[in-house]
Amino acid sequence: MKRRPVRYTLLLARSGGGSRALTFPGWAVGLFLAFLALWTGVNLYLWHRAREVRALEARLHALSQEARRLSLALEAEKAKNGALSQEAERTKKELEALKEAINELRRRAGLSPVNALPVRYQEGGQGGGAMEGWRAVRVEVLDLKNQLAELTPALERTLEVEQSLPAGLPLRGHGEVTSYFGRRKNPFGPGVEFHDGLDFSAPYGAPVYATGSGVVVQAGWMGVYGLAVVVDHARGYRTLYGHLSRLAVRPGQRVARGGLLGYVGSTGRSTGPHLHYGVYRYGTPVDPRAYLDPTWYTR
Repeated sequence: MKRRPVRYTLLLARSGGGSRALTFPGWAVGLFLAFLALWTGVNLYLWHRAREVRALEARLHALSQEARRLSLALEAEKAKNGALSQEAERTKKELEALKEAINELRRRAGLSPVNALPVRYQEGGQGGGAMEGWRAVRVEVLDLKNQLAELTPALERTLEVEQSLPAGLPLRGHGEVTSYFGRRKNPFGPGVEFHDGLDFSAPYGAPVYATGSGVVVQAGWMGVYGLAVVVDHARGYRTLYGHLSRLAVRPGQRVARGGLLGYVGSTGRSTGPHLHYGVYRYGTPVDPRAYLDPTWYTR
């Protein structure tokens, strides 16, 4: 018995109208269904791949953002290390200058200079180099603090002694010298005599000041010097201020450098108002010019 070919009929009906029948062979319907299944499969595959691509794109974007953040952080760290390195180098130079100043102060204080501290700082901004350099500078700061703690008492004593040594003029605004230290013509008669100080020209009543801190050991009438003041300083120094018109201190009184001692006059062996200023070292008169500030001294 001969097999009849399979056919499929599609009936299309329109509301309120006629209908239309479409007949398809069995193989055409099978081919259509196969094409539909293939098209659906391809679309599902492409959708799945598109989703994977979107996920990869999102991951790539996140990685790009993280790489950018890390790059910025690295640049910031490099800049920080560079700034820290420059600051450490600048501080190191300042510390070296400070160490030189400390050695000078130690010399003035009568202490031996310390050897230069080892330079622990090394150049380098990579890794922890800058931080290590900064730590080294901080160690040197602590070393200098220890040196200053050791130096301060001795320096204070030295400065106290320096303040007590005669220095500068006993008058303010009157620096003209009318008679110098050494042999001179006798102003009261024939011959020459030894003059044991400097005579400063100044008006009657001009204030007279101590040229160094110390203790007043004499204040009163002193023969040829008339009314005079003698101040005892450190290291065997004494200063004398003679021919005063009036005293402003008494024996035993402590005076500071620049303290008022009295007023210019013409008492004692004097030809007119002036100040006789003498400097003595262990009782021997020395030339006061060596103890005058050269910017004030007028020859």
